[in-house]
Amino acid sequence: MIRNIIYTKTIQSIHQWLQWYRTLLQLVLKTVPQCLKKSIYDSWKTQIWIYVKGKENGEMLLDSINKGPFQLKAEITVPSADGTTKEKHAQIVDDLFPKEKLRYDSDIKAVNILLLGLPVDIYTLISHYQTAKEIWNRVKELMEGTKMTLQEHESKLYDEFVRFKSEPRESIHSYYFRYAKLINDMNIIKTSMSKMKINSKFVNHLQPEWSRFVTTAKQVRDLHVVNINQLYAFLKHNEKDAKEVREMRQ
Repeated sequence: MIRNIIYTKTIQSIHQWLQWYRTLLQLVLKTVPQCLKKSIYDSWKTQIWIYVKGKENGEMLLDSINKGPFQLKAEITVPSADGTTKEKHAQIVDDLFPKEKLRYDSDIKAVNILLLGLPVDIYTLISHYQTAKEIWNRVKELMEGTKMTLQEHESKLYDEFVRFKSEPRESIHSYYFRYAKLINDMNIIKTSMSKMKINSKFVNHLQPEWSRFVTTAKQVRDLHVVNINQLYAFLKHNEKDAKEVREMRQ
């Protein structure tokens, strides 16, 4: 008797779960864009466009895909706290007007929409891109191909690698992010390069204030086996000291 009751309850629970799953699936199918397949790229592109345009603030979402993210200004003039004077500072999100804030937020939403429409194999190739425009253009390149041959593409990336260096006053995170993106692009087309060469390039092309910390990094890390993520973590830990060195030299 007890066994029959337990069995009946279990069946009921399974039916309830299946009903919930069907409801959720129906909801997802209505709210998530079609997943990309190479054979239907043109159709996917059109459906994504229609889907995005139909969303709230759709035109702003399309602007994010077409033109890139909203750019905060390097400097703006605003009234001081007491309203008696004006002061200048780098623009932050809190400074934006409501319409500008919507445009700023649109890129995050556009990125999420595009990522939801990508299969795992494509997602892994573009997951390091941070804006909707970059993702859209990269997917197009992967699906349609480019006019460059593989050799031309490899040559272009290698030239970028040779010229790569940090910019004055650039944060270690920005430097690392740019370099990791370049290395990832080179890995995609299977450019052959030793770990030693990749790591040496990373540590040897920082600004002068990093020289002491680069020397230490080479002493405590074997550049033949370490990866740039580990080198970045070590240097990030010393960024405050590197900034102090830079300020003392100015």
